[in-house]
Amino acid sequence: MTIISKLPNVKTTIFTVMSQLATEHNALNLSQGFPDFNGPQDLLDRVSHHMTIGHNQYAPMTGVPELRQAIAGKINALYGAEVDVDQEITVTSGATDALFTAIATIVNPGDEVIVFDPAYDCYEPAIDLAGGKTIHIPMKSPDFAIDWQQVRESINANTRAIILNSPHNPSGTTLSTADIQALQAIVDDFDIYLISDEVYEHIVFDGEPHLSLLRYPDLAARAFVISSFGKTYHVTGWKIAYCIAPKEMSAEFRKVHQYVSFCTVSPMQYALAEFLGSSPHHLELSDFYQAKRDRFRAGLEGSRFTLLPCAGTYFQMVDYSEISELPDMELAHKLTVDEGIASIPVSVFYAKPPKQTVLRFCFAKSDETLDQATELLRAI
Repeated sequence: MTIISKLPNVKTTIFTVMSQLATEHNALNLSQGFPDFNGPQDLLDRVSHHMTIGHNQYAPMTGVPELRQAIAGKINALYGAEVDVDQEITVTSGATDALFTAIATIVNPGDEVIVFDPAYDCYEPAIDLAGGKTIHIPMKSPDFAIDWQQVRESINANTRAIILNSPHNPSGTTLSTADIQALQAIVDDFDIYLISDEVYEHIVFDGEPHLSLLRYPDLAARAFVISSFGKTYHVTGWKIAYCIAPKEMSAEFRKVHQYVSFCTVSPMQYALAEFLGSSPHHLELSDFYQAKRDRFRAGLEGSRFTLLPCAGTYFQMVDYSEISELPDMELAHKLTVDEGIASIPVSVFYAKPPKQTVLRFCFAKSDETLDQATELLRAI
């Protein structure tokens, strides 16, 4: 028997490839986006507490009420948005689960979905599996800005949705007020949905606010807004996220969600609910990661790498054109094997990679790891 692949062009993700290569060669892993330090001890203690007292059975399909209530409080405090705890918030097993479910909810065969390259690699496979077509719009060099005129010209009767990602992985750019206004003008003229990947919402630098779509009622009315506790609390392995959408959209989202993962691990939900309500950790995250960004950037002063702007996320893009003419995939492999430091080649995030020499490094690492990494990179 032969399986006819529904994803014939998909191979093992670059994150798995580079992490495995880093392990094989005992290299510093600044490729895959996870911290090398633990989450807050108080949060970890709360998980143990809830496991001990018996919160170990299935959670409600939509998420435990306490956590949904805490999420609603945070959204109101940060973005001034009122969301219905019971009908508009769904807890999911990671942001990828939420993204896949949102796409499966609205995309039908023949529908088109706009993404912005370099685009996170889980978007297109989910669109493909739903029978849709991904429309890739490259962000403009060198600042990775969105060409809103090209967006408008790309919309047709088959356009079903636009996927946004701010702060943006891998570029580290963020949506501006002008971007929001351009988006509002476009969706005002077309009947399309928005999927907003905001997993790095609390990692925005230099005192700038995160412009969540939840701030704008006209955009929120047609949006699935997705965020991640794993990114916020340094516990990416927990795979706990949530999706906020209007009640009619959430109702359809939940029809799919209940057959994808049904529910998310219980004791961690209870712990997150308590911690979110009692700790300002998420409010301090920008300063925490800005210090790491600045340490990494300062450590590369005097190197032959050119640092690109980083307004958010915990990723730093660097141009290596003064060092090598190798394609980024080859150089990323070489640096891992020969120099002992792993990165991500940015070309993998494009449908049609441009001619550029850019790697992505994750700075969600201990100061010791960052210092070791920059010492290695300065020597190249």
